Amino acid sequence: MFRATLKSLLARKVRLILSGLAVVLGVMFVSGAFVLTDTLGRSFDSIFADAYEGVDVNVAAKPKIDIGETEGMQAASPVPAATLDKVRAVPGVAEATGVVGVDGARLIGSNGKAVASFGPPQLGENWTGESDLVQLREGRAPQADNEIVINRALATAGKVKVGDRVGVLTLQPKQEFTIVGLFGYSGGRDSIGGANEIMFTTPVAQRLMLGAPDTYSNISVSATNGVSDEALRDAVAAALGADFEVKTGTQLSEDAAAGMKEALSFFNRILLGFAAVALLVGTFLILNTFSIIVAQRTRELALMRAVGASGRQIIGSVVLEAVAVGLVASVLGLGAGIGIGALLAYLFSTFAGGLTLAGVGVPLSAVIGSFAVGLVITVVAALLPALRASRIPPIAAMQDVATPDRPLTKVTVAGAIVTAVGGTLLALGLTGNAGGNTLATILGGVLFAFIGVALLTPLISRPVVSLLGALFAWSVPGKLGRLNSGRNPRRTAITAAALMVGIALVTGVTVILDSAKSSIGGLAEDSLKAELVIAGAQSGPRPPSFDPAVLEKAAAIPGVALADGEYGDLALVGGERTWVAVSSDVAALRQIFGAEPTAGNIDRLASDEMLVSSDTAKARGLSVGSKVPVQTSRGEAQTYTVTGIYASSQLTNPVVLPPEAARGFAIPQPIQGFIQLAPGTRVADVQPQIEALLADSPEVSVADREAFIEQQTGQLDGLLTMIQILLALAIVIAVLGIINTLALSVLERTRELGLLRAIGLRRAQTMRMITVEAVVISVFGALLGVVVGAGLGAAVVEALRDEGITDLVLPWTQMGIFLGLAAIVGVVAAALPAVRAARINVLGAIAHD
Repeated sequence: MFRATLKSLLARKVRLILSGLAVVLGVMFVSGAFVLTDTLGRSFDSIFADAYEGVDVNVAAKPKIDIGETEGMQAASPVPAATLDKVRAVPGVAEATGVVGVDGARLIGSNGKAVASFGPPQLGENWTGESDLVQLREGRAPQADNEIVINRALATAGKVKVGDRVGVLTLQPKQEFTIVGLFGYSGGRDSIGGANEIMFTTPVAQRLMLGAPDTYSNISVSATNGVSDEALRDAVAAALGADFEVKTGTQLSEDAAAGMKEALSFFNRILLGFAAVALLVGTFLILNTFSIIVAQRTRELALMRAVGASGRQIIGSVVLEAVAVGLVASVLGLGAGIGIGALLAYLFSTFAGGLTLAGVGVPLSAVIGSFAVGLVITVVAALLPALRASRIPPIAAMQDVATPDRPLTKVTVAGAIVTAVGGTLLALGLTGNAGGNTLATILGGVLFAFIGVALLTPLISRPVVSLLGALFAWSVPGKLGRLNSGRNPRRTAITAAALMVGIALVTGVTVILDSAKSSIGGLAEDSLKAELVIAGAQSGPRPPSFDPAVLEKAAAIPGVALADGEYGDLALVGGERTWVAVSSDVAALRQIFGAEPTAGNIDRLASDEMLVSSDTAKARGLSVGSKVPVQTSRGEAQTYTVTGIYASSQLTNPVVLPPEAARGFAIPQPIQGFIQLAPGTRVADVQPQIEALLADSPEVSVADREAFIEQQTGQLDGLLTMIQILLALAIVIAVLGIINTLALSVLERTRELGLLRAIGLRRAQTMRMITVEAVVISVFGALLGVVVGAGLGAAVVEALRDEGITDLVLPWTQMGIFLGLAAIVGVVAAALPAVRAARINVLGAIAHD
């Protein structure tokens, strides 16, 4: 049986290669994800090890609020200069240096725009001199308050040089400095991890980056000979008390690398998610391939049964073929994944500003994951055909057997049950009743829904395919192609289901994002009463900001009725993490955002008063007169009195604090501005004057309300494009499935095609017949995908109604494009099988057995 299986496998190399390609592509994503994260993880390990190479112990004040990677920028808590003296007095300390190093210093390049960073920090630091790590490449150290040195990577990105006068944005508005030096790092590096660094004199760094004189962001400590880092850490920690975090350089390196790896795990999960989609589609392809092969080998397998092979041996034979395909596909997928992982790591390093990559490695998880996934998917997909093969009776070897259509009752019942399970899981996840496992529940619901619909597809394939085929039934080849596409509902359904998955996911995501865009745009159009908006596109943890003086000057422009600046911060409000806001003019709450009071007064705020939304008041049991402690990122804790409650809306924040509170925010500058014009004032008359005021705030611009809405919703278009590109892989696999099905079908119908040719069907007509068959199956799969995707998308939109997505938008144009592309896909997929069918030798085909 083993030898017979190998000979059978080698006799069908081409058809098995096509099914194996699906596994290769899925495994490629799996192994590529692990290779990418391993390579970048080791790269960050190396970077942070270098960055903290000269640090034995580091002292930093505990942050007032811990802010996660996706929540915004972590505000540094200043370390008083007096702490530096305490550290120097600790036994075992050889040297202690006060360091200022805070994210948020942006250089304005030669083009007048702030040099952007997509990930790596933009550090404002104090110059503490050269070391084994930091080396001046050109010029000298900063000595005056208006002098800076920058790393060479930033100089290259900003196209500036020593002697240039440049603007720098920090916690304060733009200030002018002269570049007096460029520095780099040991090993010829122009930066560490792609960071942009600007170094000031210490007093200037303290004022601009920490907002307070005689403070540091941290203290770097080196130990005397014979004192271990751990012993020095413990001694310093004991001397300073619980208000400080004292860590060794090794701990700092490990913590920093762990934080980056946690962020990278997000990309890892995305890639693994798309790998799962590709493998799900591949499962349909493999299932179809082995089903057709088993059907074609009916007499061969029956003959084996007749000469003594048991059902178990027949199952083993088919599973052995699946294992062989899975092994080869896993090896190829692993190799392709290593290449993809290395390419993605290179692109990431380039995008991140020149990250120095560690050598590409192949972690054990990539190898184990590749072979586990490749083998399991292939074997599981082959099990049903294997069981079917084991039930072939020996008598079938003695007659010309065609595989009859089996009743669809069982598969229909199973499909209904699985679909119901999927719908239940989706309902639980989307309504928030999943018990803390919302994402897993939703993903499980989607998976069960797809499988259920795929099981139900044979029930509807014959009538729907017949209806679609009627469009081509005006000629004999068209009629034949229509009949062929519906002659085996199971085969047609499985082939179409592969395409359905990719189209359904793209359609569903498009419905959700288009609905979100429409809802956001409609809300802003109806509720935002500002004709002009000052804002910028956020590319990192720090949102763009601008000089508060712009608002005062804008308010003085003729025709401006109200100029409001919005500040934002993550704070502890009554001990709970809450987004808080400050309006430079509290009147904006009513006049610009349309908020109406439900209790108290919302038109003014004293320095110890706050306003809350009605939802927040209800959730926390607050009322007018309630006392609430608030801790902002930089300021001291303060207790505020609730003096007003306003109606909640998607445009209003949960908590509004008085303008004085903004000084304690992580970003003490407005991040958005709203300009309301007096009746009769033209936007075109005021907008150029606001633009002139923003000359020293290059990160932001002013736009009318329509352009602002388009800018805010345009980010969703980029997300949709990325998802469509990644899901294109699933569609490619589905195309392979159609090619495979048609190629195997041509082999299966060799004698039939020969007879058709013998009675007058020309080569061109034969090719047209195969093409019609492919187009009908493709359009059927796309139609299923559009319907299922629109349904899933509509369900998600309905579940998110309370989150502000109130409009359901069905992308009719895109859905029409998907159907049109499906027809093109069918034509492309039919090319090779159609040519092969047309070249069949008529006499040889008639004699084919």
